Amino acid sequence: MNNDKNLAIGIFDSGMGGISVLAQLIKLMPNERYIYYGDSKNAPYGVKTPEEVRKLSIEICDLLIEKGVKAIIVACNTATSAAIEELREKYDIPIIGMEPALKPATTINRNGKIVVMATEMTLKEKKFSALMDRYGKERDIIKLPCPKLVELIEAGIIEGKDIEDSIKECFKGINMNEITSIVLGCTHYIFLKDYIKNFVGDKVYIIDGNIGTANHLNNILKERDLIKSVKEREVLIDIYNSKENQGMIDLSKKLLTFSLEKLKF
Repeated sequence: MNNDKNLAIGIFDSGMGGISVLAQLIKLMPNERYIYYGDSKNAPYGVKTPEEVRKLSIEICDLLIEKGVKAIIVACNTATSAAIEELREKYDIPIIGMEPALKPATTINRNGKIVVMATEMTLKEKKFSALMDRYGKERDIIKLPCPKLVELIEAGIIEGKDIEDSIKECFKGINMNEITSIVLGCTHYIFLKDYIKNFVGDKVYIIDGNIGTANHLNNILKERDLIKSVKEREVLIDIYNSKENQGMIDLSKKLLTFSLEKLKF
């Protein structure tokens, strides 16, 4: 294991969704250096096979380790579901994944139904099934894939009528009077939290796993004495994208600024 605490923290996602996780990490650990990789060329992961997602995840982790990282956040629920076990076996640095925050959703309000918004693969994989077995046995849980929302965000659309219409379409047929909480089980959806809140109303709790993931990484870095020791005057961030064009980098920076403003950083 590489114990250089001044190495970067690597984060990757199928595209832009992991930027919301990066923002949460920056707010919690502004002194760290970050390398973000968005695989927009191969997005969305939710429609690929688990084998395809595992292959892509390994390729990206190899690239991040080559660039020098002390830990990797798999900032994609789909990649976590399909690849996290293999990644942890292959690499000797901390590999932190994402999973739908089902546990807090079941404890916030013990009545009513829970909606889990996630990709089809996340909802089908055994990791989510295990969560359902552990926390969802006594609750009515609605699985809700919303691929159109991911497509809009990857196109740089995070506000406006297209977003409103897609959220409305996503929830078509669901009686919102029966819903007590919504779990955002895809990091892309976090950019749309305010729009989702406006649609479902103030009585519905909206939960995501970003804070828990950031805290988990922070605790692991402390346990292993990997917290960066050199103080920086500004946050150091390198952003890469598999589409290899400046437009995707600019969009990443736009979404990062948007996310940090929402977090009041």
